[in-house]
Amino acid sequence: MIPFKDDNPTRTTPYLTITFIVLNVVIYLMQITSTMDPRTMVYAFGAIPHYLITFQTIQPIHPVTSIFSSMFMHGSLLHLGTNMLFLWIFGNNIEDQLGHFRFIIFYLLCGIIAAYSHALSGPSSLIPMIGASGAVSGVLGAYLLLFPKARVHTLIFLGFFIQVLRLPAVFVIGFWIVIQFINGLVSKGMASNGGVAWFAHIGGFIAGIILIRLFIIKSQRIYYPH
Repeated sequence: MIPFKDDNPTRTTPYLTITFIVLNVVIYLMQITSTMDPRTMVYAFGAIPHYLITFQTIQPIHPVTSIFSSMFMHGSLLHLGTNMLFLWIFGNNIEDQLGHFRFIIFYLLCGIIAAYSHALSGPSSLIPMIGASGAVSGVLGAYLLLFPKARVHTLIFLGFFIQVLRLPAVFVIGFWIVIQFINGLVSKGMASNGGVAWFAHIGGFIAGIILIRLFIIKSQRIYYPH
């Protein structure tokens, strides 16, 4: 199941959503063209759970700073493409609701909470986390709360056949978060040698649901598509 667009028009141009996407792409290009060893770069600028908890680090930057650097780094083109696709589909509507400045704060806060959700799930881990998925998960949580009935164009794979369906956001995003919870629970019973930061997704998603209520109440604005 792969969403690729929604039927949810916006009233404003999503400058910040576009900016975040461009920054992620530019930083990924810098990663793959850098003379620094990729592993060294990830350990230098990724968010490492043990350091996030203890504030002790051998990294060249402060552990809190690593949360922000890690949010714009990705491990592969697929990793980058998936996160940016979800951000493009759902981020413009959240930016439209919050306004540009509030959207920056919302996005970064979701990323911070996601990073610490991951860190608390394995506080002794020295494996770095990178990717925008924690912050993007917050966007998904906000979208689910505000636009559960919005239609999302989704690719459904049925063996060799591909079907395009317009599904309610509550189904598409709901299915996604259920998968995150299942994989998160399964991963707790396994030795961790890297992989997907499931609890960052879960933490970011819950943060998005909670924070969007506070931000919407504060801004006193909410628009619904016609």
